[in-house]
Amino acid sequence: MSEAYRFNPTILREYDVRGQIGKTLSEIDARALGRAFGTWAKRQGGKAIAIGYDGRHSSPGLAEALSEGLRACGVDVVRIERGPTPMLYFAAFTLPVDGGIMITGSHNPPDYNGFKMLFRKKSVFGEAIQELGAIAAAGDFEEGAGAESQASVMADYVERLLKDFDGPEDLTIAWDAGNGAMGEAMKLVTGRLPGRHILLNEEIDGDFPNHHPDPTVPENLVQLQEVVRREGCDLGIAFDGDGDRVGAIDEEARILWGDQLMLLLARDVLREHQGAPIIADVKSSQVLFDGIAEAGGRPIMWKTGHSVIKSKMLEEQSPFAGEMSAHLFFNDRFYGFDDGLYAAIRLLGALKHLGLTLKDYKDSLPALHNTPEVRVPCAEERKFGVVAEVAAELKKAGADVTDIDGVRVMTPEGWWLLRASNTQDVLVVRCESETAEGLESLKSTVRETLEGAGVVVPDF
Repeated sequence: MSEAYRFNPTILREYDVRGQIGKTLSEIDARALGRAFGTWAKRQGGKAIAIGYDGRHSSPGLAEALSEGLRACGVDVVRIERGPTPMLYFAAFTLPVDGGIMITGSHNPPDYNGFKMLFRKKSVFGEAIQELGAIAAAGDFEEGAGAESQASVMADYVERLLKDFDGPEDLTIAWDAGNGAMGEAMKLVTGRLPGRHILLNEEIDGDFPNHHPDPTVPENLVQLQEVVRREGCDLGIAFDGDGDRVGAIDEEARILWGDQLMLLLARDVLREHQGAPIIADVKSSQVLFDGIAEAGGRPIMWKTGHSVIKSKMLEEQSPFAGEMSAHLFFNDRFYGFDDGLYAAIRLLGALKHLGLTLKDYKDSLPALHNTPEVRVPCAEERKFGVVAEVAAELKKAGADVTDIDGVRVMTPEGWWLLRASNTQDVLVVRCESETAEGLESLKSTVRETLEGAGVVVPDF
């Protein structure tokens, strides 16, 4: 690798670095990122960085190259074992290190991978990621010879998760790790919980042979739904590929989306934090924002993205926040980062505290008509431009627009959202209405708007 190095610009995302192995991302990139991050961290007094990795086939090689790059700057590296992203976050909060980097492709296809970074317990995102690119492009690297050591944190991580369990003791629960990185931790935690636990796809496998590990996509929950019905479970819980998101279904195998889980958890948190700010992203239902207010909280609508949500939590001193995509963040009794398994433990506690089954709660929600997160294919180089063009046209027409992250448009029929994904080459759409007719009207509006911008929209 030459001293100066230019990353493919598409991998330097808003809140992480992510690309396709062999096309936009390689071990050479990982080594360069290590040198850039090590340089950046060292100039701020950083001395040691923890590294973790998920179960993808490319992850061990990327971890090795990343470590080489960090150590070449004189930064020490602490290697933790394979596991979920939250375990790396836990290591960065509890070990004597200045930050951490997780090698993970999250919920993306098997041939994708990437890096989630934090420094001094805060996410590294936005301008900081672009700064890493600039350091590499200039070849402006620090020099040194850092040491590498190993640290086993799985046992301590599991103990910390179990510390806050105070849920029902007689439930039958099906758990699906989707062959993702949460599998081993899920097995260890459920082995010590009361009740009956049925585990699915707990073996980590980067090919994801049973279904893709993304609980926001209904077809990925079919196997879990079948088990819940067959075994008479009280609920089912699923995780994404790196374990920082959670999905849930009730005893009738009905899906509860991220914003629906958020409302239940917010009600529980607000029992002890009346008046507290609760943050949710722009993709979330209006029912959530109204429900937070009704429960005595102060709802804040904010941008999508785990890094920007965590930063907003610190700014607002919020005890709880979340996203429609089911990244759930507890700053109440926990560290403020997104952990799907911890969220599941808190979900069980909320059911007990509020005297509900998940079915009871699902039945209590208003019967709105809405779409899940609809992903519309759009070229990486084009997606942000489409959103900017649509926003300009809407404002020119005098529409009721919130533009903190893409555009969220209020209409007499309800609301619709358009934003560019920061992790995939797609546009994300969501619509919500009180009536079926209103929803169809919103969907037609979105379709016409996007087709007017030259985007082919699949049926949704």
